[in-house]
Amino acid sequence: MSDYGGDDAFDTYDSPPQDYEVDEYGEEGENPEEQDGDAMDTRFNADADGPRFETLDPSQAKENEEKITTPYMTKYEKARILGTRALQISMNAPILVDLGGETDPLAIAMKELREKKIPLMVRRHLPDGTYEDWNVKDLIVD
Repeated sequence: MSDYGGDDAFDTYDSPPQDYEVDEYGEEGENPEEQDGDAMDTRFNADADGPRFETLDPSQAKENEEKITTPYMTKYEKARILGTRALQISMNAPILVDLGGETDPLAIAMKELREKKIPLMVRRHLPDGTYEDWNVKDLIVD
């Protein structure tokens, strides 16, 4: 029953529904043939002549020589490092610590992290388009 008092549960449409064209690629700009294949970052710059857009190519990003981020490993970095290393161990990658009878890949990865033996790097992207690469052995883990 509707709010205006009439019972319209069995009403039918007066006109047939329209047929919509379905785009094979979804929304505009998702067609891989229309894109050049590189994800571009666009930044807005305003000057005396008016607004200007600058396009940054991710392949042109450079590493900061001087570290400006914290040396502490975040919980998100820790989770990703442990998961990645556990996956590598489960796929028969060389183990860099004494097993001590341990067979669980995640427990082995945690032991490697405690002993700072994980051979991975953490890349931290910065807002200005640069990044910092930290070796896991250089990060402080709580």
